[in-house]
Formats: sequence, structure tokens, C-alpha cells
Amino acid sequence: MGKKVTANSFESSLGELESIVQSLENGDLELEDSIKKFEDGVSLYKNCKKLLSEVEKKVTKLTKDLKEEEL
Repeated sequence: MGKKVTANSFESSLGELESIVQSLENGDLELEDSIKKFEDGVSLYKNCKKLLSEVEKKVTKLTKDLKEEEL
């Protein structure tokens, strides 16, 4: 299985994911290496999605708080 993805920053995870996509698109990896890279990419994608979801919740709460203050 691929390497374990830690809770990196969004930017770090996205950068790693872009690098993986680039290497997979080049097509010069062995099959086993491609599968490992793909697994890593899936983990990074999930991490990015989780981080974005957390930020979206924060922005929604802040926006709601702002609207309540205006009343």
C-alpha cells in the first residue's frame, strides 16, 4: 500500500497531489509504482477534501455570525 498521508496543510497536500498526477500522466512509471502513486493520490485527495470541508464550515459559521450581528 502507499505511504500514509498525514494531516498536511492544504497547500502541501495539493502540491503533492499535483506532482503525483504529473508523474502518472507522464506514463513512464512501472505498474506497481503507478498503483502506489495512485493510492497516495487518493489519500491526498481525501485530505484536501476534508480540509476544504472544514474551511467551508468555518466560513459558513463566520458568515452566519456576521449576519446575526447586523440584526
